[in-house]
Amino acid sequence: MPFDRSIKIAPSILSADFADFGREIRAIEDQGADWVHVDVMDGHFVPNLTFGPPAVKAFRRHVTTVMDVHLMIAPVDPYIDAYADAGADILTAHVEAGPHSHRTLQAIRAAGMKAGIALNPGTPAEAVAHLLDLADLVCVMTVNPGFGGQKFIDMTAKVRTLREMIGDREVHIEIDGGVDPTTAPLLAKAGADALVAGSAVFKGGSVDKPDVYGRNIKAIREAAETA
Repeated sequence: MPFDRSIKIAPSILSADFADFGREIRAIEDQGADWVHVDVMDGHFVPNLTFGPPAVKAFRRHVTTVMDVHLMIAPVDPYIDAYADAGADILTAHVEAGPHSHRTLQAIRAAGMKAGIALNPGTPAEAVAHLLDLADLVCVMTVNPGFGGQKFIDMTAKVRTLREMIGDREVHIEIDGGVDPTTAPLLAKAGADALVAGSAVFKGGSVDKPDVYGRNIKAIREAAETA
């Protein structure tokens, strides 16, 4: 996974057809997705329950790009090895999920994955200032985590602060929540390079109409790249 700051579109399969994940993943990749984003929720840290390690391992068989796994769970550390075994390329934990984020990021890297740290909307950028040398990605939540399809919360000031804090470190800034062709250019201009999009990618399409996914991905990418 060589580092680059080009715009990456990471469709969230939380918005896909749950009965047809294999074909959905292949469809979004064929239509231009750079990463496949998997939202793991535990019904405790966030008010929803989604995918455990066995499901993520099943998804892995269909992913040929990058499997970007976002853990919205607490605690995180007991499950790191399970998601490594499931095949995650990037594993992101929330800074709010536990008291020892340094140890969590160290453990993610030790398990052979890229390490991400996520920030809820109410958490300032400064909360990860001392974690940047251990992180490969900072995920800025632009909705309160737990459900897809929420209204975008403007975090562009936070993204600009992070971009300055990161400097020349090889750390991605990812945005999760409410990304579409309208919000993408604001975020890219502020310094984000990885854009998670759920409903904005999957709306109107299906595995039988995958070209719609392609048009949606292209619209988000072009909007971000022309920012």
